[in-house]
Amino acid sequence: QVQLVESGGGLVQAGGSLRLSCAASRSRFSIAAMGWYRQAPGKQRELVARISSGGSTNYADSVKGRFTISSDTAKKTCDLQMNSLKPEDTAVYYCKVDYFHGSYWGQGTQVTVSS
Repeated sequence: QVQLVESGGGLVQAGGSLRLSCAASRSRFSIAAMGWYRQAPGKQRELVARISSGGSTNYADSVKGRFTISSDTAKKTCDLQMNSLKPEDTAVYYCKVDYFHGSYWGQGTQVTVSS
């Protein structure tokens, strides 16, 4: 069973920065991609940013230019640097790891941006 541990959430003022980190437990399986998703109250979970094992990235339009995703597939870690945060970025952020045999989710970490 793969386990993901997320850290870095918290409360920040608008315009501030936070860095989220995700670490996957050791597995003999290769990672295909890692990503961050978020879910605000009353809304569906949405993709924030995703990075493939080859380094290709894609971002939600709402975070382009403000958020940067990075990963170390050897260490099985994935970070999300969030700058210029806005109140609408407030949500629970989830790490997701895609293996070739299946996907796993983290437990989520709260990010709250005050105006």
